[in-house]
Amino acid sequence: MNYLFIHHNFPGQYQHLAIHLAAEPENRVVFISQPNDNRIHGVESIFYVPIRSVTPGVHHYVTDLERAVIWGQSVHEVCRGLKAQGFRPDIVIGHSGWGETLFVKEIWPEVPVLAYFEFYYCPTGSDVGFDPIMPATIDDPPRLRLKNAINQLAFDSADWGHTATRWQASLYPPRLRRRISVLHEGIDTAVASPAEVTVRIPNVERPFTRADEVVTFVARNLEPYRGFHMFMRALPEIMRRRPKAHIIILGGDETSYGPPAPAGTTFRQMMLDEVGSELDINRLHFLGRVPHDTFIDLLRLSSAHVYLTYPFVLSWSMLEAMSTGCLVIASATPPVIEVVRHGHNGLLVDFFDRTGLCDRIDAVLTHPDRMQKIRDNARRTVVERFDLHSIALPRQLALVEAVMIGADPRRVVREVESSLINRQRRTVAAAHAADGVASI
Repeated sequence: MNYLFIHHNFPGQYQHLAIHLAAEPENRVVFISQPNDNRIHGVESIFYVPIRSVTPGVHHYVTDLERAVIWGQSVHEVCRGLKAQGFRPDIVIGHSGWGETLFVKEIWPEVPVLAYFEFYYCPTGSDVGFDPIMPATIDDPPRLRLKNAINQLAFDSADWGHTATRWQASLYPPRLRRRISVLHEGIDTAVASPAEVTVRIPNVERPFTRADEVVTFVARNLEPYRGFHMFMRALPEIMRRRPKAHIIILGGDETSYGPPAPAGTTFRQMMLDEVGSELDINRLHFLGRVPHDTFIDLLRLSSAHVYLTYPFVLSWSMLEAMSTGCLVIASATPPVIEVVRHGHNGLLVDFFDRTGLCDRIDAVLTHPDRMQKIRDNARRTVVERFDLHSIALPRQLALVEAVMIGADPRRVVREVESSLINRQRRTVAAAHAADGVASI
């Protein structure tokens, strides 16, 4: 089979799926992306550079739409070249959000397209206007309507769609929602697993272990959308209450979501300017971006992991933290509450409640043993709902196969889910029987 993936930041959400398909010698896997250093064995990477930038001074309502057309046209040219070389995919799998899948059907009208529909922008009820530091404006509804034109056009150019959480799917209008399956990309729970580790970090004489009070905070970039400002504003009180606690923060200084920091500064620097004088800098460690195995080890030894987010897409890092058995303290925002149940597999706090966040961290660090059940349940949640190999990847493969052969994706995915649930129940029953516990 010939598989064509499209995502401007290779491999994006498709890493594990592409690895699996490329491992089959009869498959040819081609991936169109913008240039980066990532590589996957067996995957042919074709990089493109957008044919031009957005027109200077273009109306701000259509900035994103024009960029999507430019990127879509750039991918169209790559696909045209592939077709001229004799390549025909059996299915195209791509992220729709940046316009890259818009014109694929113009090259291969008969080839099915499975598109990732990550987020439908709403003027109320999600990220826009959620935080007073970024108040909604009169321009937002028309701007978002034009931004959603990308979603609408990409949907009409796709045979089926998928997204990661039920809440993300719920944002789409009913016309679109009917052809979107909810499938998370999955977490490799064998990699993100509990373990006793020691980790050395720069400028600290001794390594950290689980015996230390370590509070972790992680985001791809340190920005308001992921609650960095709220965490920093809570830190003076956290560090005052916990004089032995070390705070480890991972993340870059760029912007992934929302408006960037003012020119010449970063959100990290802005927050240090605001609260830095109240912090014990010797116990505050900004590590930037670290290798994935270092990130996992830091989660393993973390006493408490803080995850804050606007109502927006769910980060893999929260699920990976839960999978390692972290005690996760998370904002009570969608789609976090779709996964975390307060007091069962994590602790929830209002996004804006700094005192509540301090109280949660204080309680965890004061009573670590009392929280072990919550840690165990966090791990169990991810294993049972998001495990890559036993849950997520089989569902993805079933969806890809259904779209490729023209079967009903909903029926096929339901059948696979039923089979997975039954297999999981048999595994649990066998484990209970081995332990002498009667299964229900």
